[in-house]
Amino acid sequence: MIQQFGHTDSANGAAADLSKLRLSEGSLDISWHHCSTTADFLGDFFAVQAKAGDPELNEIRHAIGYLVNELLENAVKFRAPGDIEIEASFEDGNFELRVFNLIEKETALRFQELLSEITARDAGVLLIERIEQNAADPSSSGSGLGLLTLMSDYGARLGWKFIHDEAAGPVELQTYAALSLS
Repeated sequence: MIQQFGHTDSANGAAADLSKLRLSEGSLDISWHHCSTTADFLGDFFAVQAKAGDPELNEIRHAIGYLVNELLENAVKFRAPGDIEIEASFEDGNFELRVFNLIEKETALRFQELLSEITARDAGVLLIERIEQNAADPSSSGSGLGLLTLMSDYGARLGWKFIHDEAAGPVELQTYAALSLS
């Protein structure tokens, strides 16, 4: 289900459209299919808003779709039981995405270690190193390749927030992404 409504950007007071989706928990194969379907839908939906009639429409659609697909696949692959919520908006040439899901505490700790590594170094250099590692060692996991590609090749700005209540069990992961498309 998609909901679209206006909101006010607190930084400049301008109105923007914000779309929200909820992907219900299901089997892995259905959830995996939902990633690409949702990515294609949001790519089409926001690309038309961004550049209706512009020859760069396909590039914008692809960039949005790749970003959404990568972040949703990570949410599906590593989630604890529960739905995935998505918020997306496009304003002044900037596409913003927020993905909310639950992950187990141990997964959160491993992911935080990976994020510390990939955000501390140049994304382009680390991406090449990881690709070379994967080529030299087929058993190498390639952790972070998708995120590194988003940062290096697409110029995506990424951020994460981990919210853990010791009594609540799983950790709420909020993933934030922004793409400049103008």
